[in-house]
Amino acid sequence: MPFWMNWVNNEDSSVAVTIIAIALMLAVGFLMTRVTKKLRLPNVTAYIVGGILMGPFCLNLIPPRVVEGMGFLPDIALAFIAFSTGEFFRLSALKKNGAKVITITVLESVGAAILVFLACFLVLGLSFPFSVVLGALATATAPASTIMTIRQTGAKGDFVDTLLQVVALDDVVGLVLYSVAISLATAMLSSGGFQISGVLVPLGKNILMLLVGCLFGLLLKLFMNSKRSTDNRLIIAIALLFSFCGLCTVWGVSPLLGCMAMGTVYINITEDERLFRQLNYFSPPILLLFFVRSGVSFDLGSLVGASENIGSVPLLVIGVVYFFVRIMGKYLGAFTGCRLAGKPEKTTRYLGLALIPQAGVAIGLAALGARELGGEAGHALETIILSSSVLYELIGPGTAKLSLYLSGSYSNQLESIAPVPEVGPDGEKKTEVELLIERIQKIQSELPAHTENENERAFTEAAEDYYQQFAMQRRKPRNRIF
Repeated sequence: MPFWMNWVNNEDSSVAVTIIAIALMLAVGFLMTRVTKKLRLPNVTAYIVGGILMGPFCLNLIPPRVVEGMGFLPDIALAFIAFSTGEFFRLSALKKNGAKVITITVLESVGAAILVFLACFLVLGLSFPFSVVLGALATATAPASTIMTIRQTGAKGDFVDTLLQVVALDDVVGLVLYSVAISLATAMLSSGGFQISGVLVPLGKNILMLLVGCLFGLLLKLFMNSKRSTDNRLIIAIALLFSFCGLCTVWGVSPLLGCMAMGTVYINITEDERLFRQLNYFSPPILLLFFVRSGVSFDLGSLVGASENIGSVPLLVIGVVYFFVRIMGKYLGAFTGCRLAGKPEKTTRYLGLALIPQAGVAIGLAALGARELGGEAGHALETIILSSSVLYELIGPGTAKLSLYLSGSYSNQLESIAPVPEVGPDGEKKTEVELLIERIQKIQSELPAHTENENERAFTEAAEDYYQQFAMQRRKPRNRIF
């Protein structure tokens, strides 16, 4: 029992304990981001490490009953993640990008899944249901580290464009493969072997909920008329997301594909990016609690042991094999996909290095998979993904920056960032000052135009009102005694 629970009054203590535990999770998660920010690591790493520190193997600050009572968080967190993923599944973007990006994405995702499955099932001798789910989880990629590095370096070019498009579609492929894999695994566990009826029924449920998710996307469009205030838009969107999650729970189906379909339908028929920004502002505390809870429930002791339900190999060995084989699968799949798509040599060689990070979606899927598989198998699945995700996030920013450097996507030299002709139209060589001015003008011309958002507009109007009131006060005559 955590030491601080001795200070809580016994009467109605359950409410106080829950509130204090949630406050501790939020505070420690935030404080850990101050540390990881100095180390240039993503926030997800801070949340997981903070949860491990608060867990039973370190400070033991969170009661087990609070962790068990927050079992709904994986569904809610993944609902937000999957809905946001739907924003990138625009038909206009897919037509513009063509089949090249889709080819690369499918091959790098499926390549990692196949290699991890073969390594677990054939080499390590793990059970088929566990191996197929772990292979599906290998497809997911965390874009936060890569995007953060791109922003820091100002990288651009074909490599960056291809990378951003692949990362945007990567989680879509991962969600689909996971839904198929978990349906196959649960069908085999429930029937004691492979039966076609046991596989078709779960897949049929997923397809049905996919269609229902499309219907919810249409309902969201119907309720989001132009007269809705910002607050009401957020309330309606969250109400529909929560309702759909509850419906999926009743049917025993993952909400992933349905929420993704909901976001996809909404963005394609409305082009309303503002709603996705609103949800992105609302969801951070929920995602923080989910990742911290995952860290709290992380079992360090189980890494050195083996689970009889999945095989006789220690989880530490499985985690190490998963860590390296997934990297190999991502790299080979991206390399093959770029070859088939006819991408430049540098993009072909180094794209796989930028696809190594794995965190958010994979951890959420592991939490759902742990609940579906149950018992030791589910516990082992979540332990492997959590431990490997921390390692991936530690090396992710470094490998992403290395890939950008090796591909020539950024440079610290001004002549490389903004190349201009060194000879003028008259055939004379330009001076250093003239070259510098032209390079600065070229960089300015490539900067995106600034559009004032609602917050900036409100701040400007408030400042102008304040200035007018201040000016009127200055013009008023003062009452003088003499």
